[in-house]
Amino acid sequence: MLRVPHAARAMAGALLGRLSYGTVPLSLLLAVREASGSYAVAGTAMALFGLAGVALSPARAAVIDRRGPARPLTALALCYALLLGLLTAAAVGGGVPDAALVALAAAAGAGTPPLGPVMRALWSRLAPDPELLQRAYSLDSVAEELLYVLGPLLVGLLVAFASPAAGLALSAVLVLVGTLALTSSHAVRSTSGGSPAGGSAADDGAAGGSAAGGSAAEGGSAGAASAKATPVAAAPSGAAPGRRSAAARLLGGPRRWRSAPVVLLTGALGVGLGALDLLVVAFAEEAGAPGAVAWVLAALSAGSAVGGLVYGAVRWRLPLRTRLALAAVGLGLVLAPAGLAPGPFALALVAALAGVSVAPALTTAYLLADATAPPERRTRAGAWVNTAFNAGAAAGTAAAGLVLGSLPVAACFALAALPLLLAGLGSLAPRRAVRTAGATAPAPARQEPREAREPQQAREVRAAQKAPEQARTARTAS
Repeated sequence: MLRVPHAARAMAGALLGRLSYGTVPLSLLLAVREASGSYAVAGTAMALFGLAGVALSPARAAVIDRRGPARPLTALALCYALLLGLLTAAAVGGGVPDAALVALAAAAGAGTPPLGPVMRALWSRLAPDPELLQRAYSLDSVAEELLYVLGPLLVGLLVAFASPAAGLALSAVLVLVGTLALTSSHAVRSTSGGSPAGGSAADDGAAGGSAAGGSAAEGGSAGAASAKATPVAAAPSGAAPGRRSAAARLLGGPRRWRSAPVVLLTGALGVGLGALDLLVVAFAEEAGAPGAVAWVLAALSAGSAVGGLVYGAVRWRLPLRTRLALAAVGLGLVLAPAGLAPGPFALALVAALAGVSVAPALTTAYLLADATAPPERRTRAGAWVNTAFNAGAAAGTAAAGLVLGSLPVAACFALAALPLLLAGLGSLAPRRAVRTAGATAPAPARQEPREAREPQQAREVRAAQKAPEQARTARTAS
């Protein structure tokens, strides 16, 4: 993948900036805790930081879709780095009110640059071949997984020799340098006039059949050669854009790209994994081995990395929607009995097996969002997948915290798997019903009649050619 022209520099810059997202959470938690002396304040700052980042992610991506990635990303990175710098100064100087620390954390979360969605949109332009795009997204998911393992380790090493606020300063430097490296790359500079996606999107590939133009992104083999489908219009046929609010047009949510099931499945994935993080802690404490938590979560990440690499190397023939649903069901089936593991070592093996489905599921979700979103909304589509996963993870962690006190740990594992199983099986059921009924895939909803697509001159020539034949037919009928 790195031999694709202009890909290596763009990916290196994006990964360097995204490493900041692995170092910020622990740095922010430790720095605010040290400055305020309160875990409650630190937890509130972390919650608002994450909430602001998740809630405004689609809006930030929408601006990039409209204006291109270079200037918005640079502005967001400068703002984000500045706010982290102010947080660093406040934590080191001391004497800052707790409310100011929380406000700075929330503002920093609101300005987080969407480097992940932008890089995935760039991949769809740099690697338009479906097989290469699958490998690119798999590589991206595996690299991101490793960054979230490496980030806390870097913070841990840094805190051993300096104040926790130094982690915030490191995060500011990482995001600023990485973003500038990305925006100065040829891959971004060539898209300065518009969306980083470029090219066209497969039309409604998730609707149950292959996309218009025979795209293999959804209906066929990921490795099959196919022409890209004709770009679809920004608004559905017959829609009146003026009737939509400015916010709705800006965000371009799942209804705008007809992939709400992708968001549902990705949210369920986040619920399961968010609950798993807390359930592993409870399991390890109950087993009398709290130090095993790190090993169990590391096994989960290792399994995810292996699964992502294998997934990217295989030429799949199943449709993307089916792959995503099967990955969710597979993860749910492994997670449901995990609480019955005889000890932390066995739980680590189960976590590694569960991780095999994680990176493939996220890769498929991004591929499906890319295949169903029009070109001008690809960054937003990827941002909605991010938002669904992060919101689901937060909800899963909160729900696990509520039920852990009243139910056995093993039962909590089974409950955490329930959303994955319901969402996955629910997504598979309608497709089975369609096949059983013998229905064929519908034509693309926005396919225009041939007469509407032809130039006026061509229609007149064709009508003139048919006139003699129509006259002979009329004489014969009379």
